[in-house]
Amino acid sequence: MPLALAQLQDIGDRITDRLRPWSRSAEFWVRAADIYTSYKVCQLRAGFVKDEEEREAMWEQQHELGAQKMYSLCSELGGLFLKAAQILGKPDLAPMAWVKRLVTLCDKAPATPIDVKYDINFDLYSATKEMEKQICYEFDFVREAKAMERIREFLRVTNKKKPPVIVPRVIPEMVSREVLVMEFIEGTPIMNLGNEMAKRGIDPGGKIATMAKQKILTDLTLAYGQMILKDALLDYGQVKAMPEDLRLAYANLVIAMADDDFLRTKESFREIGIETWSIADNELEELFQLSLRMFDTRLPPGVTAMSPFAEDSSLNKVGVQSFPEELFSVLRTIQLLRGLTVGMGLRFSCAQQWKPIAEEALLNCKIKKAAEKFCQETVFE
Repeated sequence: MPLALAQLQDIGDRITDRLRPWSRSAEFWVRAADIYTSYKVCQLRAGFVKDEEEREAMWEQQHELGAQKMYSLCSELGGLFLKAAQILGKPDLAPMAWVKRLVTLCDKAPATPIDVKYDINFDLYSATKEMEKQICYEFDFVREAKAMERIREFLRVTNKKKPPVIVPRVIPEMVSREVLVMEFIEGTPIMNLGNEMAKRGIDPGGKIATMAKQKILTDLTLAYGQMILKDALLDYGQVKAMPEDLRLAYANLVIAMADDDFLRTKESFREIGIETWSIADNELEELFQLSLRMFDTRLPPGVTAMSPFAEDSSLNKVGVQSFPEELFSVLRTIQLLRGLTVGMGLRFSCAQQWKPIAEEALLNCKIKKAAEKFCQETVFE
């Protein structure tokens, strides 16, 4: 019987860990709704009171009650909610009762036990810094237009016969920082391919449809691979230029993943600048699995989603202390391609698709360095 209870407790702990990120969010909304509702009720009651002093007293009492509820909510949930309370507790933003209660969270916030872990063992600071930059880029359409033209020309030159994807032409005289006009390209959204095929009498799950979707995904992946590993540029609005050394280090990681090379993966992480810590006995294997979760589209058999909060997530065994900001665009691109892969019902590895491109990038670098060395020695002589 004790064994059965222990097993039941273990199952309960696992379920709790799995639901923790969502339970905090749900708890916030439930408690926030309670505060909002109490204010609406007070507003309704105050509408029936004619005496002004009595109405003010009702609102003062409501503010005191609301302040206490908000204090409890933010101090108990902590983290982002604690920071929100510190921002909210200002005289120009909240009632004085709230200010007096919430201001204590600035210098007298509840201490967090030293043994508490994050919900996700990842460098969220670098992610936030990169997000701050990219939000600004999203509203610079002149920059986006230049990126589109550069990518379109790069794909045209790189693929002499025919580019794997079409990049719309920008209308130069109709581009400003606030407006971007480009040519209209007729087509079907990639996630609507199944419906479009069904309309034309093609079985979306049949052999012909699978071959067509495979071709589309291959062309799209090829274009992204060329942009990342050769031109170090991707996307339009959130265009990002990768430094040369980071591009080549990432090319080395692509080869390591394609070859299932655990040791080369660890060396590539160090070369890229990804700093990790591990509590796993099989560190190399877990580090490799982490690289696949972040930088490859392949999924284990029967798996259609890879959540960082999942029980089997490598981030529970290998934490990422430092992550290069310039690499977040690549990380986002991989997640996009993986989503398309799952949505189209395919099994696909972008690392294996990109391996020849990565090998070419590293070879060209060696040739370039050899040529530079030869020229320097010749000049010296």
